[in-house]
Amino acid sequence: MTAIPQRPPGPNLSGLWLPLITPFRDGHLDVVSLRRLVRHYATTAIDGLILGATTGEGLVLDEIEAERLASICAAELHAARRHMPIYLGLAGSDTRKVAAMIARTEAWPIDGYLISAPFYTRPSQQGLYLHFATLADATARPIMLYNIPYRTAVNIGNDVMLRLAERPNIVGLKDCSADTLQSVDLLCRRPSGFAVLTGEDALFYSALAQGADGGILASAHVETAAFAQVAGHVRAGNQPAALAAWSTIADLPRLLFAEPSPAPIKHWLWRQGLIDSPEVRLPMVPISDDLAGRIEHRMTTEIALAGA
Repeated sequence: MTAIPQRPPGPNLSGLWLPLITPFRDGHLDVVSLRRLVRHYATTAIDGLILGATTGEGLVLDEIEAERLASICAAELHAARRHMPIYLGLAGSDTRKVAAMIARTEAWPIDGYLISAPFYTRPSQQGLYLHFATLADATARPIMLYNIPYRTAVNIGNDVMLRLAERPNIVGLKDCSADTLQSVDLLCRRPSGFAVLTGEDALFYSALAQGADGGILASAHVETAAFAQVAGHVRAGNQPAALAAWSTIADLPRLLFAEPSPAPIKHWLWRQGLIDSPEVRLPMVPISDDLAGRIEHRMTTEIALAGA
């Protein structure tokens, strides 16, 4: 096996990242709620934000909305004097169109991109390599790859991942391969400076224990401090404390993904008062009454435990 050359130092991609929801009200971007959300998470142990990705309903945002989303988030973080990297989620099956979108975002106040594999077209491994290599050539900003084959119908294999990791601005991966053997193999073979963050909320603790650098977790919208504690204990080498912290929230991803995301998370944030509406855009729909009751029961239990 050919050794991968050592990479120059890159951006620090580790810890707990939040794929921020996009609040809507009456069909429009809810700027008031967005500002409130960013101010809230600026006070937490979140290490970075992803905007306009799956949880942020990026596929139903137009370009003007996406730019406003980035500008407002950057302005609120600046006002809060909180340095936190902002990555923009991009997706598409036409390499030219994604490259053109990158070019149009050059002046946006973002730090990098999270780019998923082309969906539906199912390109070969060589096609995947050339797709991402072309996009890396289109920007000087760092790029995180996003491997989620159960949504895109194509898997970025580790050999291609490692070839792409040779490029200085391809700096890491959001790993949703749903294949533990593939994930562990990548963690063993990756070059220095190439970050691996799990995107599987339910596997956060086990991914960290296997050597992942962190997670990009939709569930961390709620009980954020507990997710951060898990990561902090693992970093400190205290596995018993990490497992104990994880045991308090291990069931949360199952609840928040019981129906298509991000509707359950939006319902929770709405009931919490962080957003003014749980509105989602079609084809997403509001959660069922049954799930709403389960979420509100969990919220009530959490409040009771906090006051005990």
